[in-house]
Formats: sequence, C-alpha cells, structure tokens
Amino acid sequence: MQRLLVALLAAVDAAIAAAVGLTVLLAPLTLLWTFAFGGAADWGALWPATGLLWQFGHAVPLGIALSDEMLVAVGIGSDAAAFALSVTPMVFLLFTLVAAARSGRRAARSGAWGIGVLSGTVAFTAIAVGVALTSRIAGVTASPVLGILLPAICYLAGALGGAVVEAWREGDGGIIDRIHDAVDALGDYGPVVAETVRGTAIVTVILTGVGALSLALSVLLRGSEVVTLFEAARVDALGVTVITLGHLAYLPTAVVWAVSWLAGPGFAVGVGTAVSPASTQLGVVPGIPIFGLIPENSSVWMLIVVLIPVAAGAVAGWMVRSRLVWEQSAVGVLPRTAIAVGIALLSAAVAALAALAASGSMGPGRLAEVGPHPGWFALAIGAEVLVGAGILLLSPRNRDELAEERTDRWTARMGMSPVAVDEPISAPHAAGASAAAGSPDDETAPIEESEFFRGHRGDSGTPDRR
Repeated sequence: MQRLLVALLAAVDAAIAAAVGLTVLLAPLTLLWTFAFGGAADWGALWPATGLLWQFGHAVPLGIALSDEMLVAVGIGSDAAAFALSVTPMVFLLFTLVAAARSGRRAARSGAWGIGVLSGTVAFTAIAVGVALTSRIAGVTASPVLGILLPAICYLAGALGGAVVEAWREGDGGIIDRIHDAVDALGDYGPVVAETVRGTAIVTVILTGVGALSLALSVLLRGSEVVTLFEAARVDALGVTVITLGHLAYLPTAVVWAVSWLAGPGFAVGVGTAVSPASTQLGVVPGIPIFGLIPENSSVWMLIVVLIPVAAGAVAGWMVRSRLVWEQSAVGVLPRTAIAVGIALLSAAVAALAALAASGSMGPGRLAEVGPHPGWFALAIGAEVLVGAGILLLSPRNRDELAEERTDRWTARMGMSPVAVDEPISAPHAAGASAAAGSPDDETAPIEESEFFRGHRGDSGTPDRR
C-alpha cells in the first residue's frame, strides 16, 4: 500500500509541475490573444502555441518558416524565410528540474524512491506526449521525438538527482546503502564521491550568484541603453509587456552568458562576433532590449575577472577540506587530489550542459550562432576551478590541523574516559602521586599542592569530602 501511495503522489507531483509550466505560458498568451486579436482571434491556435513554447522551454529547437506575406510585412529578404530557434528560455527547464528534485526527495524519505521516480517520470512523459501530438502550427515545427524525450529526460534527471542525494544522506535500506557501504570501504578514498558532489554544488551556487550579481550591475550601469532600445522598438503597452515577459524567461540564460564572460571565453551574438573581458567585436546587433546590456568596450585588464571562478574553486576546496579535517578522513594527498580533480571535471560538465541550453540560433543569417561555446566554456571553468580547489586541498597541512589531529589521537588513546571527581583517592595512588611529584622530569604539580585544595583542607590535612 505504501509503494502504491508513493507512486500516486509522485505522479501527482509530475502532473502539477507540467500544469504549472503550461499555465504560466497559457495565461499571458490568452491575454495577448484577447487584447491583440479581439473577436477575430484564432482561438484554435492558442493551445498549440502554448505547447510549442513549453517544448521550447525544455530545450526543444523550433523551426520557423515565414510565409511570403509575412516577409513583405516585416520587410526582410527571402533568404531569411527559414531559420531555427534553439537558445532555450531556461526558466521553464529549471522549474521542471527543481520540481522533479523535490518530488524525488519526498519519494526517498518515504523509503520507495525507485517507484516514485519511475512513476513521476512516466506521468510527465505522458503529458509531454499529449503536448507534442497536439501542438501543430503552420510555419512552426518541432521534432515530436525531441518534444517527448527532452522534457522527460529533464524531469528524470531532476527526480533521480533529488532522490539519490536524499537516499545517500539518510539511507534507503537498499541499493544506495550498499553502494554507500562499498564506497566507505575504500578507506581514505571513501569521501571522494560525496565531497566531489558537495564541492561542485558550492562552485555552481557561487558562480550563479556572481553571474546574477554582474547582470544586475549591468542593468544599473547600462539601463539607459535598454530603455533606448525599448523606445526604438515603437511598441505599445501590450508589446512592452510581452517583451518584458520574454526577457524574464531568458534571465537564467543571460546569467549563463554572464558567467561565461567572467570565466574568459565570453559569448557570441552572431557569426564572427565575440564578447569577452579581453576584447569585444560586435557587428550589427539586433534591437532586442536585453542586448543593450552587452558591454561595448573591453580591456586586457578586465581579465582579472577570471579570478572569480578560481576563488569559487578555492571556497569549495576550503569548505571540503574543513569537513575532511573535522571528520579525520581523506588525509592523504592522493584522495584530496582526486577530490580537486573531480570538482573541476564535474563543474566543467555542469558548465557544458548550461552552455548547450544557452547557445544556438536566435534567428536567420548572422544570428545562427549566439551564446557561449560549450567546449571553451567548460574548459575554462574546469581549469580555473581546478586551480582554486587544488590550492586549498593540496596545500601543506597547517599547525591547527596537526594540533587537532594530535588532540583527537590522544582522546582516542585515553578511551574518552571522564575523570570521576567524587571517587576517593586511595593511599597507594596518593603515594604514587607524591613520588611522581619528586621526579625532576615531571612537569605537573601534585594535586595536593593545588590552590583549590589548599583552601579546602580540614584539620587532618586532607581534602574535605563532599
């Protein structure tokens, strides 16, 4: 009964996650259809448009084919009639990942994480199948296979990650516990897996926060350029609202671009362009308001920002090392080297996946190449994080660490036995203490000469009993 209940709750979680994502798209599109088209609106196209955008938000590329009437109305050439959109508005993808991870954690706490992850993924996949089969609009195409697989993989990754992390921490009485015991049996190499994941999470959080902060500073410094581009677009209040909502959907994508700029490789906004701390080479940039945040000039001195990923790796290395010292594990150089390399490789993998979702095509012609290069971005993040984590994890052990280790060793040797202050001191022990006090090599004074006992002696010269 419990496993059935877990499966049902996981399926409900998946349905809610999909419904929220679709509703967030359907609500503003309904208002757009109402205010922009009025009674002449083609309401039959509302749901297909919602479904296509939902798939696009889960990294499914869209193919756009403009009709001849549209080409004449927009005033562009026939060579730009067909193009692809593949730069993902990552807010929908991240929401699905977070919702799936929460569902996986709840399933792990219930003791049946396997059935929970499977049930949730099947339910989300069924919804993705329904969306893919009912989302057809003339001029906009999406691969049905990718429209089903990519949302399902996204949900599976989040649910499985959340469940495994929770089961690793709290135990599941099954395969995760057996793997955990096998890893613990590796001795000094036992903490490598857990500390690598923990260090990667620290690096990811720091770089995401710094990227968001740099984007906010760009808004403060170059906000006037964004306003100018809004004014140049000559759109009404409804158009401004739609553009603003689109910018909000692309905020996580813009954060990835900012982190790539901080790491050094930068990003492109068209074929043959580059925006990096060392140099900025831009041609004609589309009049999208968010592009007003792109810095127009760069300098070699700006390369100092590459120290930020190095600092993120150093913070991760410091926190991991502090935990290792506290737990007295992985004290050797090789295990700590493995942890540093693991943090760098896993951080590079996260950067590559983020760059894949945040890069691609945004339009015809030069806009076929936009965003950070996944390979160079991953290489830069991996190398810089490795330097920072390696410095902290592989530096010589300081005096405090060695003193703490000696203290722990002495405590273990003494057997953690507390001294019973109320136990009477026998004569042989007292005589032994007096004899030891006479030894010139002994650095400790006899307990009878303590100032505390001098003030509490009775007439017999012995300490008063309590």
